[in-house]
Amino acid sequence: MESASSIIRLSVTPPLHFSSNNKPTNQFSPCNHKTVTLRRFNTHTRRTAVAPPRYVTPKIGGGYRYVFPVDKPVIQRPLLDQCTRFSCFHHGRRKRFPICKSTPSAFSDKSIFHLSKHGLDNVFGKRVQVPCAAVGPDEPHAASTAWPEGLLEQQSSDNFMVDSENSQWQELQAFLSAQLPSHPKLFRGQLENGLRYLILPNKVPQNRFEAHMEIHAGSIDEEDDEQGIAHMIEHVAFLGSKKREKLLRTGARSNAYTDFHHTVFHIHSPTSMQDSDEDLLPSVLDALNEIAFYPKFLASRVEKERRAILSELQMMNTIEYRVDCQLLQHLHSENKLSKRFPIGLEEQIKKWDAEKIRKFHERWYFPANATLYIVGDIDNIPAIVHHIEAVFGQKQAEIEAPVAPPKTSAFGAMANFLVPKFTGGISADSLDKSLQNKIPKKERHAIRPPVEHVWSLPGKHENLKPPQIFQHELLQNFSVNMFCKIPVNKVQTYGDLRNVLMKRIFLSALHFRINSRYKSSSPPFTSIELDHSDSGREGCTVTTLTVTAEPKSWQGAIKVATQEVRRLKEFGVTKGELARYLDALLKDSEQLAAMCDNISSVDNLDFVMESDALGHMVMDHKQSYESLISVAGTITLEEVNFIGAQVLEYISDYGKESAPVPAAIVACVPRKVYVDGVGEVDFKISPSEITAAIQEGLKEPIEPEAEFEVPKDLITSTQVEDLKLQLQPSFVPALHSSAIRSHDIETGITQCRLSNGIAINYKISKTEKCGGVMRLIVGGGRAAETPETKGAVVLGVRTLSEGGRVGNFTREQVELFCVNHLINCSLESTEEFLCMEFRFTTRDNGMRAAFQLLHMVLEHSVWLEDAFDRARQLYLSYYRSIPKSLERSTAHKLMTAMLDEDERFVEPTPHSLQNLTLQTVKDAVMNQFVSDNMEVSIVGDFSEEDIESCVMDYLGTVRPTKGADKALSYNPIMFRPSPNDLHFQQVFLKDTDERACAYIAGPAPNRWGYRVDGSDFLESVRNMSVNKDVHPETQEQLVKAENTNFDLQRRSRNHPLFFAIAVGLLAEIINSRLFTEVRDSQGLTYDVSFEINLFDRLNLGWYVISVTSTPSKVHRAVEACKNVLRGLHTKKIAEHELDRAKRTLLMKHDAESKSNAYWLGLIAHLQAASVHRKDISCINDLVMLYGAATIEDVYLAYEQLKIDEQSLYCCIGVAGAQAGDDEVSGLLQEEEEYGGLHGVMPVGRGSHMMTMPTT
Repeated sequence: MESASSIIRLSVTPPLHFSSNNKPTNQFSPCNHKTVTLRRFNTHTRRTAVAPPRYVTPKIGGGYRYVFPVDKPVIQRPLLDQCTRFSCFHHGRRKRFPICKSTPSAFSDKSIFHLSKHGLDNVFGKRVQVPCAAVGPDEPHAASTAWPEGLLEQQSSDNFMVDSENSQWQELQAFLSAQLPSHPKLFRGQLENGLRYLILPNKVPQNRFEAHMEIHAGSIDEEDDEQGIAHMIEHVAFLGSKKREKLLRTGARSNAYTDFHHTVFHIHSPTSMQDSDEDLLPSVLDALNEIAFYPKFLASRVEKERRAILSELQMMNTIEYRVDCQLLQHLHSENKLSKRFPIGLEEQIKKWDAEKIRKFHERWYFPANATLYIVGDIDNIPAIVHHIEAVFGQKQAEIEAPVAPPKTSAFGAMANFLVPKFTGGISADSLDKSLQNKIPKKERHAIRPPVEHVWSLPGKHENLKPPQIFQHELLQNFSVNMFCKIPVNKVQTYGDLRNVLMKRIFLSALHFRINSRYKSSSPPFTSIELDHSDSGREGCTVTTLTVTAEPKSWQGAIKVATQEVRRLKEFGVTKGELARYLDALLKDSEQLAAMCDNISSVDNLDFVMESDALGHMVMDHKQSYESLISVAGTITLEEVNFIGAQVLEYISDYGKESAPVPAAIVACVPRKVYVDGVGEVDFKISPSEITAAIQEGLKEPIEPEAEFEVPKDLITSTQVEDLKLQLQPSFVPALHSSAIRSHDIETGITQCRLSNGIAINYKISKTEKCGGVMRLIVGGGRAAETPETKGAVVLGVRTLSEGGRVGNFTREQVELFCVNHLINCSLESTEEFLCMEFRFTTRDNGMRAAFQLLHMVLEHSVWLEDAFDRARQLYLSYYRSIPKSLERSTAHKLMTAMLDEDERFVEPTPHSLQNLTLQTVKDAVMNQFVSDNMEVSIVGDFSEEDIESCVMDYLGTVRPTKGADKALSYNPIMFRPSPNDLHFQQVFLKDTDERACAYIAGPAPNRWGYRVDGSDFLESVRNMSVNKDVHPETQEQLVKAENTNFDLQRRSRNHPLFFAIAVGLLAEIINSRLFTEVRDSQGLTYDVSFEINLFDRLNLGWYVISVTSTPSKVHRAVEACKNVLRGLHTKKIAEHELDRAKRTLLMKHDAESKSNAYWLGLIAHLQAASVHRKDISCINDLVMLYGAATIEDVYLAYEQLKIDEQSLYCCIGVAGAQAGDDEVSGLLQEEEEYGGLHGVMPVGRGSHMMTMPTT
């Protein structure tokens, strides 16, 4: 599903066609690299069903894994996440601050809808009429689109010389003013008491549904003495619900969050009970009804959540969060958005009693101020409506305040800024004060959020503010943000959609322009990003230019950004760029239309909610595609350049009377910087210097962009045929097999091997229509680094990514080749492997193009000295930033101690980096890229003939090379011998605010049961008899024992995946206990997790407990975590704990099994010689293994974890103004003597945007 939303997000970073996922990051810190934003405050559990796209995600329990942006555990939208910056429709979650950085995306190619086909005659003939669903009343929470009155000007289309009497022109205007179609399956309704509801059938995931209750009240509705009370109510109402707790036994998951403009409670539930046909929808609705409208404000719960929120406030106060606050405070300095952050104010949170909280609830929590969303595998709409009426209809209608009627406002003088005329209501804050005083307390606002903005208008230079500077000792790099703020343009008509499309075409060029112009030398910037997007939470459209750079290069970075923005604004896009990006956007939309039935329910629901907040028309992907086709042929190069130029005027014409005045310019800079040969020195910068840099960049000479030649192929068919004649590629029997191909009927997986030694696994999957993914895995990774080549592999991979060249093609040509073929490529290095991953469309030879790129990387990679220098500088900068991050420095110190200072598992040091040369890193990487060390796996919507043709043409023609044995060899990896004095360490970080975190880790076997000493856990288990002499202590255990299939249990213990399954269940159980004991009962933390890092090739693994707390509680939190970890023998695992863990993991497997990316992970290593035990049974028997697992099996896995004091390592990090001083020592001593407040159960720490599981 799509909405006609308006979002463009572009970013420019030196890496080109590769999305290098070996970005420096810490080995394990499962909390620290979740970017904290003000998007919302999730209170309770991470919604694993739809994690925001991240470029770096933690491996389970340790080890960093650099992931493809679309590699997330949900039903995938292929080629969507890579294109959201350019797509006419943004789908899924997004966040404004910080703007997501990414490497260049890839688009579409050879669209069948070329510009020549889009004449007006075509437009009206091809338009598809789709029946609209019933549309309910206008949502009262749509963002304001009203411009200030008195600003009258013609529409931008009048700037072009047209004959208004021309019949074709009149026909075009009639078409553009026509309403876009609405989603045919989206059902809207409203109860008599005012509760609105939306129902949308959606088949992914099967047999599950989402139910979200949105209360149109958030932090923006708080009075001066209520700052944080909306968030407090969310906590108390949600966690105080007994009906919600009962649902957790059914396999349901729940969560809640608070934002500026709303509070949302959501439940993800099975459609029915596992062992019966009982419909769970009534129970889910009943729980939401209790949470939203009938919470119990018990004093004990209020006190518990007060302490939780106070801890949450301190924990989330990272430097990233503080930067976000600064940006919002200056962007919205004129209204309450700048001072109503949902987390609230500490001094106020401490004061409220239950009555104060109840009054806010009574004022805002009533049916007419709420919207219920139900999306999922449901189709009986009348029955659902009946359930809604039965549960919520009983509440009597409330007296509502009068709502200001929408007031038409002429488009006015801003016609040269944005095209369509605007109509919309006035902000509630603009009502006459006397009228406001008469409004009853139970009002709902016609405009959400109810604030007045100062728009970025031309000629308002009295509003021009000097750049603001936020300077902090924890900041490492320079960044500056230039903001422009305008009303939201509701996308309701074909004309609205047309303008969105033209902006995207225009702004898509900026990224490639900068890369092209600065390809030959190290640029002064780290990244240049342009974001143009609507924000329902802020009620406006914001354009943001963000420039990041090393502090020493900040002026040059600003000059480059402003010069290139001015160049694009003045000269516009070329004909070639117009054709290229229009085709790309149409191709992307076509791909999404093909994927229409594969979007997850939570993604669809979130976007419907955001679209309603913005007032955009909601369409499904097919409607969106047909609508785009309808408008594409009506656009002209002149209009595209005119419309796009106005988006950039606030930058390109900065300081001129005619230019829109920036809403804010905010620079975030370090207090000190590192200077080679000198060390740290003070960093000095002033607002006038920033202004001067902007103006100097705008004075730089500019010239029009030349047309760019984009290759149709990276390797021609003639070249392929020549190579085939020369090399005579063929399929040969796989290792330990006489068959040329091995096909598994149950999974659909085919295994084969080429004559050059490359192993091939592929699976034909129709779940993601016209989409495919491919992964090359090469054994070796960082483990192959020697003491003389520390950091060579990771730096080499980054160098290859930075260069982006193959053969005789420049990186710009390679990147545009990817754009034209909708390819996204990532490159990563892990401790064990090098990986390249491709996401592509199978339309229009997209898969063949991806194989061409892979062939060229393997055969014709180009290594550049300047790319090496950039990569090394990036790692130097990152290493020096570690001491400025509490989490990273704490984790780094623990890893160094546990692994005996083995640099292969931490960031390379400056000394190691300086010792490396381009040839050294090239050799380190290319010595692993030998054909007998390669495995390629492909999953997608293709035919057997197509995939084997591509494999033979582009992988069969890779020249055979030997060297797997050398690539897979590595110096032994050992844990530090015990005993030693590094089992417990502390890190102290000077900061203006107090925070604390800790990591607890210890040794474990690898995924296949091999231990670091070379012994084999599975071998010992095979010789162990199944315990049939079980003496059940409860009736539940008796029934379980009677039904135990001992033959199945014996079979599972002989399975190569036995340990991985058992330890995975153990991790779920430990996580549940950590939450219950450390967080909920003892109140020592709000964010605690247990994770296992299981290697595939290396004979070791480790577990990690990550916990955040306060300086006064962190030591007790660590001891509590240790007690839970070691307490599984004294407090035995119960059957219901095991059942819940099984249900959670099986449910996750079932949901993810519809994803190509998930299958790609399953089939990886099937033919890897270095991963001895993996075979097809590891996939076929997965469900059986979970079902057969017993408590005894879980304890067998538990006993493999080293948890004694001589094996366990711990590092505690404390940040604060007095961190490391005697006062801190006194504080810690005080903690040991502290017994808690009398009569009060201390409750723990809150969480940032993404929180940890409740179970």
